[in-house]
Amino acid sequence: MTRFTRVAAIVLLLLALALAAYAWMLGRKPAPVAPAAPASAVAPRPQAQFAVVVAAKPLPAGQPIEKDALRVVQLPIQLADAVADEAAAVGRVPVYDLGENTPITESQLVSGLALRLEPGERAVAVKADEVMGVGNRIRPGDYVDVFFVLKSDSREVERGQARLLLPRLRVLAFGSASVDGGPARPGAGVAGSGSRGDAAAQRQEPVRTTVLAVPVEEVNRLALGDAQARLLLALRRPDDTQVPDPSLFAELPTALQPRPRRAGEPPRPPLEGLDKAHAGLATADLAAGAAAPAVRTSAAAASAAPPVRTAAPRAPAAPAGQAVEVIRGSQRDTLHY
Repeated sequence: MTRFTRVAAIVLLLLALALAAYAWMLGRKPAPVAPAAPASAVAPRPQAQFAVVVAAKPLPAGQPIEKDALRVVQLPIQLADAVADEAAAVGRVPVYDLGENTPITESQLVSGLALRLEPGERAVAVKADEVMGVGNRIRPGDYVDVFFVLKSDSREVERGQARLLLPRLRVLAFGSASVDGGPARPGAGVAGSGSRGDAAAQRQEPVRTTVLAVPVEEVNRLALGDAQARLLLALRRPDDTQVPDPSLFAELPTALQPRPRRAGEPPRPPLEGLDKAHAGLATADLAAGAAAPAVRTSAAAASAAPPVRTAAPRAPAAPAGQAVEVIRGSQRDTLHY
């Protein structure tokens, strides 16, 4: 073997040993870890859910909603003014008929002053001004006494009078402010009053109407008083609950009289509530009180009585004696002697 061949063999042997050592080192290293995939690629993000109250059965308009007619579901979208709590919808009244599974929203339910009325009350608006409204010092939620000033009109009202018409009525609205969240008092939140802007903010708008909560059987009194007389509101303390004693005064007659009681029929109770409101009230009775029916009854009896027949006037008897007829042209005269 030549020297060159021997050197080449040694070099190849050393290269083989180096490659074997490198392969052994690579075999001892851990396998590389693959990069983690993004979370969005692994699983979709859960979608947000919103609790909404829906109708468990058809809800008729004008009927209070009962608890068993509602249920709560989860929807992927959030509805505007949707009701999320069953307690907030129980007892409310739908404005129109709602079908089953219909989401309940505030716009579908009765709201406003109607919810501030007690059972048997009605909201009635009357004309108002600064004098009638205690110098515009009345606020929604106050209690007032309604007085009326009735002037004589020489027909139904013989004498002018002023008296308490209705006591302790609750004010629901005065001008643009109301108990259901109307505009705040003029000038509220104004820090100073020296600038023109402050003075303009504190300037009150003219009040033209007042809304009162009135028992339904007393709406007739307020309506007649507002139409035939001038009303005055007297502001009173909210804890002053004194009212006139109705047993001291005769009951006013109604414009419509009840049907006569049949033979053997038990006595009927006095008219109340809607029945009394339907019977109405006459201006003369409101002014004269319980004495008016007797006068009216006498007049009615007189008009219903059969007419009295009176004898026709007799021609004057001809005087005794002789009669002579005198003719002057187209005129004829009879002379007696």
